[in-house]
Amino acid sequence: HHDDDDVSESAPRRCTMFDRYRYVVLSIGVLCLTTVCCNYSIINFTFICMTEDVDDVIEMGNGTTRQRYAYTPTEKSSILWAVAAGTIVGTFPINWAYVRWGARYPFFLSGILSAIATGISPWAAHAHLYLFIVVRFLQGIAYAADFAAIGIIVVRWAPLTQTAIFISFLTCFSPIAQIVTNPLAGAFCSSSLGWRWAFYFHAFVTLLCFVVWVILYQDDPQYHRSVSAKELGVIQEGKTKEHIERDSFVPYWEICKNKTILVVWFNALTELIGYIIMLSYAPTYINKVLGYSIKETALLATIGSAIHFPLKVFCGVLSDKITFISERTKMWVFNTISVGFAGILCGLIGVSPTPFLSVFCLIASTSIMGVNAGAFYKCGSLHSRQYGHFVLAMIQFSKCVALVIGPLMVAALARSDEDAAGWKIIFIVNAALMMSANIAFYFTATDQPAEFTKITRNSKEKEKADQELEKVA
Repeated sequence: HHDDDDVSESAPRRCTMFDRYRYVVLSIGVLCLTTVCCNYSIINFTFICMTEDVDDVIEMGNGTTRQRYAYTPTEKSSILWAVAAGTIVGTFPINWAYVRWGARYPFFLSGILSAIATGISPWAAHAHLYLFIVVRFLQGIAYAADFAAIGIIVVRWAPLTQTAIFISFLTCFSPIAQIVTNPLAGAFCSSSLGWRWAFYFHAFVTLLCFVVWVILYQDDPQYHRSVSAKELGVIQEGKTKEHIERDSFVPYWEICKNKTILVVWFNALTELIGYIIMLSYAPTYINKVLGYSIKETALLATIGSAIHFPLKVFCGVLSDKITFISERTKMWVFNTISVGFAGILCGLIGVSPTPFLSVFCLIASTSIMGVNAGAFYKCGSLHSRQYGHFVLAMIQFSKCVALVIGPLMVAALARSDEDAAGWKIIFIVNAALMMSANIAFYFTATDQPAEFTKITRNSKEKEKADQELEKVA
């Protein structure tokens, strides 16, 4: 730790022209996270455009032909699920790489993998379905880098007083990707360039963003020449010695058995299941069950996400700026809104007496989930301190689990798209899970560092040495 008056030769000469370089890191981090998310989600829109490529056909073997990209529901599911599988496989090794080498180069290499997978997607889709699925699997591995990167940036660059602000901006990449990718893909699809150029353009932008990342980012602000002594003091204020002088050691078992962290993960999982169900199946429910037209459905299904994004940012800033109540109380309030109230609204979707009230509850529930940056996210980060990257990476893993549980729940409880009774059970079950998680949060939430934050490689080695001496004695 280099204090402001540190004159050691290892301390870099610091820039005194500005004291806000952490926001440069935050900005390029958001851009890189968004590009990776855009790359895996672009297929959701281009599925429509690809089927319009009427000249690209394949022989079926019985004298008939089929449009190459007219995928069956099973084939489409395989293409989409390949990303989830890749993310599950990639989460733990990528997190280990972050712990071992920091975020600069592992995140850069993940971005390059995402760019390459995106750029070759049109070729792979044309060559063979199985090859396309492999490329999508690689896209999922690259996407696994996103949440661990969020954790590293928050742990190393966010002042404790700006934890929620950093989390709120860094976790906005999913709604931003939806807002950016669909119009861009639509523009390319309707132009003379065609749908393939949507992939090529996204690959180029990803490559550009990650080159900027590897140039501007370093893992430790105290060794970055663009961080002034004043800003370094702001970043490190209130942090423990172990937080500042961290190493590549992570006490995984101690973290995984910590009650507060387990409840944080439980809240994340239940909220993500609800969010994914409502995000993925809102158009189907609004159109098939509530009876709205396709045009009305297209508008109503996007309102929740449109509100979710600015609300997340606003509440992240609000959480850090409010100082007249304790951090624990603030986390209670924000978690009650984003998990508890959202769960109640989720349960009301299926039992509301009119279609209008059902849609209102669906939109409101999806929207207020954006308040989570000041809730369980902030609790997990503040409680785990220097090990926050692992805690947030596990939230990403819970997102992968939610991507599996959500569709399975729908398949098991709804006999068809029009099965109102089945959808009612789905919403009520999810509401019960979310409210249970929120109640558990009241008993465990804290902003204080956990006991495991005092555990370092040196302390573990000293403990082993002491145990050996006791045995000898």
